[in-house]
Amino acid sequence: MTSLAPIAKFQRALPFWLSLALVPLALIAATQGGWFLLLVPASTWYLFAMIDHFAGLNFENEDPQTPDAQLYWYRLITLIWAPVQFALIFGLLIYATQTNHLSLFEQWALFAGLGVITGTIGINYSHELMHQKPKIERTMADILLAMVLYSHFRSEHLLVHHRYVATPKDPVTARYNEGFFRFFPRVLRQCFWSAFHAEKAMLARKDKPWTDLSNPFFKYWAMQLGFVVLACLVAGWTGLFLFLTQAFIAIWHLELVNYIEHYGLTRKHLGGGKYEHVLPRHSWNASHKASNWLLINLQRHSDHHYKPDRRFPLLQTYTEADAPQLPYGYPVMGVIAMVPPWWRSVMNRRVRKWRDMYYPEITDWKPYTRASNPLPR
Repeated sequence: MTSLAPIAKFQRALPFWLSLALVPLALIAATQGGWFLLLVPASTWYLFAMIDHFAGLNFENEDPQTPDAQLYWYRLITLIWAPVQFALIFGLLIYATQTNHLSLFEQWALFAGLGVITGTIGINYSHELMHQKPKIERTMADILLAMVLYSHFRSEHLLVHHRYVATPKDPVTARYNEGFFRFFPRVLRQCFWSAFHAEKAMLARKDKPWTDLSNPFFKYWAMQLGFVVLACLVAGWTGLFLFLTQAFIAIWHLELVNYIEHYGLTRKHLGGGKYEHVLPRHSWNASHKASNWLLINLQRHSDHHYKPDRRFPLLQTYTEADAPQLPYGYPVMGVIAMVPPWWRSVMNRRVRKWRDMYYPEITDWKPYTRASNPLPR
């Protein structure tokens, strides 16, 4: 009988199950109201930042050839999250609208906090699941995205972002000096249409119109409509308002992370619309231990773009010799990003250092800064 490798043991995977601790925090906030409504955002934004400060960095890498059979406990947390999130959203919709101890503002605050969970955990887990081959995992990804009304993220991420990252054709590569409050409305508009046109182009290559029922957008719209109708059925118009609140906050968190992951980083244009291959240097890397537990190693983003289908426990971290490093984990970087002058003071010098380190031969950065280089072929 073959013994399990250390990575396969539940104890090794346990830190990545910390997301489940947010569920009782949301329930406490719902039953107590008042200042307890700050429990969820305070935990995700500030508590994990504090733990990062004391826990430090993790530079250990697991064997990337570890088979899926050894990763049961890691895969399980992502697979069970969709039913957990469904029960949390719709259970709290019923509870919040049928009890009298929460004012409308407190209900809004509760679901804004819930959006922190569905954004930092739900969308993040969907991101892990959509990259995998088993149908059950891709289905769970679709359900999680539909619950925040952002189903097209799957098409945009897989067909556009990974192919065109760090080029002018990728909407979610934040440009140098572009503040988050300019970035956010731009990507909301551009990502939907880039995803739609990517799917339309795939169908056209099969001689099918975009109206063909194999277009996943019909599934996206049906699933999203189903969740909207369900919110109305269980909690009326107030329920719809609260459901939309959590969806908006979730999307805000997703795009905040997108903003952080690639800010100012560009692939070298080789001429004629041809760009160098994606390398670890084209994403910001962070090795902060606690926030990587919460975000299932999302901060090892340099390796994710280098090997997109690599499961999260096997993602490798890099030193500055191979990938640019964030000074803090995503919780702190997200707060900084929402204060654009502060963000520029922290990050612009790091982008300039990155340019000097990796591309000393490029003397004119204006086309890269303005995303005016030719679109990739």
